[in-house]
Amino acid sequence: MLAGLSRRLLDHALAEGTDQAEVSCSEDTGLNVNVRMGEVETVESTRDRGIAVTVYFGGRKGSASTADLREDSLQATIQQACAIARHTEHDPAAGLADAGLMATDIREFDSWHPWDLDADHAIELALACEQAGRDHDPRLENSDGASVGSGSSLSVYANSHGFVGRERSTQHSLGCALIAGRGEGMQRDGWYSIALSADELESAATIGRKAAERAVSRLAPRQVPTGEYPVLYSAEVARSLVGHLLGAVSGGALYRRASFLVDSAGTQLFPEWFGIEELPFLPRGFRSASFDAEGVATRESPLVRAGVLQRYILGSYSARRLGLQTTANAGGVHNLQVASNAGDLDSMIAGMGRGLLVTELMGQGVNNITGDYSRGAAGFWIEDGRIQYPVDGITIAGNLRKMFAAIEAVGSDVDTRSHVRTGSILVGRMTVAGEG
Repeated sequence: MLAGLSRRLLDHALAEGTDQAEVSCSEDTGLNVNVRMGEVETVESTRDRGIAVTVYFGGRKGSASTADLREDSLQATIQQACAIARHTEHDPAAGLADAGLMATDIREFDSWHPWDLDADHAIELALACEQAGRDHDPRLENSDGASVGSGSSLSVYANSHGFVGRERSTQHSLGCALIAGRGEGMQRDGWYSIALSADELESAATIGRKAAERAVSRLAPRQVPTGEYPVLYSAEVARSLVGHLLGAVSGGALYRRASFLVDSAGTQLFPEWFGIEELPFLPRGFRSASFDAEGVATRESPLVRAGVLQRYILGSYSARRLGLQTTANAGGVHNLQVASNAGDLDSMIAGMGRGLLVTELMGQGVNNITGDYSRGAAGFWIEDGRIQYPVDGITIAGNLRKMFAAIEAVGSDVDTRSHVRTGSILVGRMTVAGEG
């Protein structure tokens, strides 16, 4: 249905005299349940449909969208996009991706696993998850609740090159957040599981127990003396470092020259052993795809190899602005794998001797133009290769370029709950602001 609708919209757009046109159609369904302290807070069932049309008259671009499938509404959407295009400035970089780059091998990646989940079963799972956590330790007297989510998405992208690409995927989640202690001594933490197939989710009892253990472990935190120390990012927060890299090497930041990594392709940013691969064809990968948001064929390729930045993250528009070619990343990256050179988290803690293990980051103190980095943090102090006590109310600071170069290890404890797959990351030296 969506593919036929897309072709019909393209025909209508071309009949309006456009040089090029593209259409994106999507249909999403979902069920989300939230409980707290043994009571149901929300049950939400969603069904959304969206249609977006973009037209080009030479270098002039116009876009419009609708959720109404009536013929008069669709026609009005096309006419609105055309009207917008006729009033925009000419942009030589605007237009579809080159026709020769369109994907021709459209694959499935085992990403479609609908879950026959009704509201009653979802509530039962969420309540069981929260109760398992609260029962784990008497110091858990409060809760931020537990949630269950299940969703499916169908989408079609088509353009006037004759490309039509279909994608479908599901995603399911179960999570819990608990509060330990009382008054000013309260500490909050949680755990969650997310997967494309419900049979890969951790059990409700396991998630509740992990949430409980994490919350209780943070009780009675201390601060540490201000100084420079090794900082070990646990896997679930380590991917934020990769996220900062992606932001700095994305086409939009680069052609605006609003990045500390302008003109950095081909330069050594990381230690020689460090690497990041883009793997768009992973079975059950969160961002697996045969084509990007412009229909361009994806491909496996390194982002960082031997510590050297190999390329940028580009769609066709940003590539043209930079005088380069798209990297098939319109819409984002497709599954990144960070190479490991160390053991699991326990072995990394033992090897670092003395320093800070970060398990939570707060605030947004990162300057993409200069690379300056300053974020609130919480975690644990390491002494003699062992966790000694929890810490919070501290700030960790540095410069991302120096931090990248100072990475000493990436662990084998890969967090698979994201399209950015990395283990814990040890940065050899950062400024930690704590006590006086």
